[in-house]
Amino acid sequence: MYLTGFADEAAPDIAGQIRATKELGWKYIESRSVDGVNIHDIPDDKFEKVAGKLEDAGVQINCFGSAIANWGKQITDPFDITLEEIERTIPRMQRLGTKLIRVMSYAVLPDREADDQADDRDHQMEKERFRRMRTLRQMFTDAGLTPVHENCMNYGGMSWKHTLRLLENVPGLKLVFDTGNPIFTDDRAKPKPYPKQSAWEFYTHVKEHVAYVHIKDGVWDPETGKTTFTFPGEGEGDVRRIVKDLLASGYDGGFSIEPHLAVVQHDQSIVSPEEQRYNSYVEYGQRMERIVAEIKQELA
Repeated sequence: MYLTGFADEAAPDIAGQIRATKELGWKYIESRSVDGVNIHDIPDDKFEKVAGKLEDAGVQINCFGSAIANWGKQITDPFDITLEEIERTIPRMQRLGTKLIRVMSYAVLPDREADDQADDRDHQMEKERFRRMRTLRQMFTDAGLTPVHENCMNYGGMSWKHTLRLLENVPGLKLVFDTGNPIFTDDRAKPKPYPKQSAWEFYTHVKEHVAYVHIKDGVWDPETGKTTFTFPGEGEGDVRRIVKDLLASGYDGGFSIEPHLAVVQHDQSIVSPEEQRYNSYVEYGQRMERIVAEIKQELA
């Protein structure tokens, strides 16, 4: 078991991301963006500079937090967009020795039914999604890499039933389970008006396919329709319960923090916004370390 995180939430630049990682005593970063651009999209010369700084610091990228087939990509877009991203990404992962890559299953088509099977109409273009995801998985696995699908704002994230349907039609695909996403996501496998998902319910149905975990937590306010993100274990994401169940089951993969905290819950007058961002990430990581340590003690 190891801890890692989306260090672009600590700092936009790679130097700041490395500094936060080393302050935590960690050796891994889940790389999403560098200076606001996804790692698979930055220019080649900048990527090489990033790789060099990581090597000099002894810090590794354990996972690419890619934008491949994510909620910003439509299933109606040309598939070439996805293929080009994959072709750029594979050599970069191989260059860094990274084995995992977060992927999704394209944005939900709005104002359409969630279930293609209900009346045999292609509401969410399931067949095309599955076809593309099979190709995506094959391209990465042929290169010795492991794509993991996240339950986010995409087809598979509509419910645990949609995730299982995706896995049934894309054999060999693994999951990264995000504890926080169910908090604010409609459960579109249930009758309207859709309730929000339960992180624990979602997790228990997909557990056997989970190869990686994102740690996010928060509280949903139905009055405002907004989520207030919290430190791990303080929200509705069942973080402690899920982490304990995983560790009790012998899980030996990564827990990747994704704080989504705008500021540190301290005196904001004495630090700059950049310091707030950095300190928030480090504190989040330290709290996650304590949760893991406490659970291990309970299980001992």
